[in-house]
Amino acid sequence: MIRILVLLVLTAIPAGELLSAPLERWVYAQVNLLVPAETERLEALMRRAGPLGFSHFLLADSKFTRIRELDPRYQQHIQRIRQVADELGIELVPAVFPVGYSNDLLWHDPNLAAGLPVRNALFVVSNGLAQILAEPPVALPPLAERRHWGFIDDNLQPDEDGLRVTDPKGANARIMAHVPVSPFRQYRVSVRLKTRDFRGQPEIKALVGGNRNLSYTSLRARQTQDWTTHHVTFNSLEHTNVAIYIGAWGADSGSLWLADPQLAEVGPVNLLRRSGCPLVVRLAGGRELKEGEDFDPLHDPRMGNQPWPGEYEVWHDPPMLRTTQPDGARLRVSYFHPHVIYDGQVCGCVSEPKFEELLARQAREVHEAWSARSYLMSHDEWRVLGWDESCRRRGLSAAEIVADNARKCVAWLRGVNPGGRILVWSDMFDPHHNAVPDYYLVRGDLRGAWEGLDNNVVIMNWNFGQRAASLKFFSERGHQQILAGYYDTSPEQIGQWLETARKVPGVVGVMYTTWQRNFSGLEAFAREVERFDQN
Repeated sequence: MIRILVLLVLTAIPAGELLSAPLERWVYAQVNLLVPAETERLEALMRRAGPLGFSHFLLADSKFTRIRELDPRYQQHIQRIRQVADELGIELVPAVFPVGYSNDLLWHDPNLAAGLPVRNALFVVSNGLAQILAEPPVALPPLAERRHWGFIDDNLQPDEDGLRVTDPKGANARIMAHVPVSPFRQYRVSVRLKTRDFRGQPEIKALVGGNRNLSYTSLRARQTQDWTTHHVTFNSLEHTNVAIYIGAWGADSGSLWLADPQLAEVGPVNLLRRSGCPLVVRLAGGRELKEGEDFDPLHDPRMGNQPWPGEYEVWHDPPMLRTTQPDGARLRVSYFHPHVIYDGQVCGCVSEPKFEELLARQAREVHEAWSARSYLMSHDEWRVLGWDESCRRRGLSAAEIVADNARKCVAWLRGVNPGGRILVWSDMFDPHHNAVPDYYLVRGDLRGAWEGLDNNVVIMNWNFGQRAASLKFFSERGHQQILAGYYDTSPEQIGQWLETARKVPGVVGVMYTTWQRNFSGLEAFAREVERFDQN
């Protein structure tokens, strides 16, 4: 029925009149309102944007996850910004519910991170300590043994300490080896790197099935640095063979040195402890051991608190499993650990009741502080989901878990703010974007996640690459949409968005969206939008 109504609207309204006029103009602002200078920066930006016709500011502040626990200065800064907004006629829209980038909410309890499973890892006891024993044994060949690598790109040449590439001019500079592994085990890959004016990003990838990556962790190598050891970890999941790639893809210029690549099965680094992530230690082929009796209580003191709660180290020495079992005893250990995406992203487990409590609490506390008319749900780039027992025991698909969480989040907002407007980022509900099978480290298929959104939820659409299909999809479901443009490229990009949106009903606004806090294009963006408003 919705599709029929949309078709009737499309045939009744000329294409050039589908855009709402005038369009709402939004600004995305990442802030830290605990800092006076940040509050002043936001006020200055609002005073600059108001005369340009910008009527809404989407505010993202990590402190929104613990707003009641901050000192009075924070509340004072909120009141100041609200007064400025009232003066300028600007609506403030706080962003809530960080379920994809969950670090800020995990400040309350790092154990609420989404977990990946390690199953039946082999440990052998010696002098009261159970040590990991890799099965099968794993290693990477020495760089000098070029023939033992799957390949080494031709532009990587032997050097005194390993391999070196200089001025790759867009070519790949990588080494690769195929390695047999056991399913559902945790591994570490390390390499020593040196760079000199290197224009590129060194990476380590663990690829399976041709192109699915098991590790998305950035190495954070600097453009120029002396020899430094970098680490990533990965979970083998269902796989028995992994292709380890080390090097750089499409680098430009400068020099990169690689040395001493290493691979090891490890555990239990970043050990999660909660009911949905159980730790099980058994005698090989025998009984389950009791924590506190057969082995000492096991916790990772550095898990999720480096340098502060909610931040996770990629690698540190795992905690030791101390046991009363005799030397030579073989143990099978199962546990769960989070995965660090890129520069630190960790996802929360929305199937864990305590995490849900934090989401509901945030809705209450942020509304008490802001009394906003609208809120945006930060459901975006949700990259780890569905593996731990909290999710598995529900018997739901990945899409159903996302949809269920979206419904609950909408209900929590409507409960504290009846009649208010709710918005959400588009990607996790878009079949032309991230609502697809095998997305990052999501277990299963995300198609159908959009069923968690009723058509009163406004879509903040940022799928520029597939904008025609994406806009059409959400429009046919009856959603209003706001176009998240700019994205630190060209202010005129919003014109391409709007040309496409002419053909789609329900587009009501645009947003100047910068992740680099670069507002230099604000005036040009406004001029481009004005051109469409006048037409």
